[in-house]
Amino acid sequence: MQIEPGAQARAVHVVTEADTALAVGTGAVPVLATSRALAWCERATFDAIQPAVPEGSTSVAMRVQIDHLKAASIDCEMTAIATLERVEGRRFVFVVSLLDDTDEISASGRIVRVLVDTATFVSRACGTP
Repeated sequence: MQIEPGAQARAVHVVTEADTALAVGTGAVPVLATSRALAWCERATFDAIQPAVPEGSTSVAMRVQIDHLKAASIDCEMTAIATLERVEGRRFVFVVSLLDDTDEISASGRIVRVLVDTATFVSRACGTP
């Protein structure tokens, strides 16, 4: 698998009512939910690595560390950025950040993805017959 440190992906999202802590049930305020911020950052890590993933394999998040530093209200445009920091065998360590529409950091952290065989991974999932 050929992917080098520095590989990067970005994704732009606009905060909607459905993205708020109030809507997802994780808080009582109409601002971006941490879980949604994390999902957007995780998606950027997936997008960064996916072009290099061999057929029959996929990557899954295995470790997440995120600091949600600043609130974002409805209609705020957010940019999730994932940059591959290093490769450790089947593990891919990403630095992630979520920038608001003023380019201030709303969230930052690290996400580790691991390369797995898709069929084996799914067959071991809870509830799989």
